[in-house]
Amino acid sequence: MLHRTPRVIPSNDKCPNPETLQSLFDSEETPLLRYAFSLVRRRAVAEEIVQEVFLQLHIKWNDVESPRAWLYRSVRNKVFNYMRDNRRETVEMTKPVIERLSNESETPACVLSKLEAIQVLHETIDSLHETDRELVQLKFFDGLKYREISEMTGLSVGNVGYRLHHILKELAGKLHPLRMDLNS
Repeated sequence: MLHRTPRVIPSNDKCPNPETLQSLFDSEETPLLRYAFSLVRRRAVAEEIVQEVFLQLHIKWNDVESPRAWLYRSVRNKVFNYMRDNRRETVEMTKPVIERLSNESETPACVLSKLEAIQVLHETIDSLHETDRELVQLKFFDGLKYREISEMTGLSVGNVGYRLHHILKELAGKLHPLRMDLNS
């Protein structure tokens, strides 16, 4: 004999609204992957970090007031933890990067010069304090506005502008003796 399915009484516990969480995932997954990849420079690691952060957000959904900012902050923290734990790994320049740098009219010496300049710039940026390096990444590689950077980092908008100004002066000072400038 078939029995009727018992009626489910909703509890007072709030569950994440899957549509809201899903829409957040749909809109932020790609930018978060780009952000994580730009910091860690390894696609598989970036994907793993972003996936882990979204799973954490699902668990903590009711406690998070600003999910977008929380996502970026969590990705940043996870990337820094990964980088700290895996310092000995090196990142190699891949063929697609070389292909993007060169065009058919440039000589191999020009391409090599560009690669060397990029390497020096990366080393100079990597020598910055973690917070400063993150500000450069968010502004110049991710193209975010000061307000967006402020929301993600917890710094005031004015402080973001002030710090970026001084970071650029410091970078220019380090690159100038090498006859490089930030416009190259």
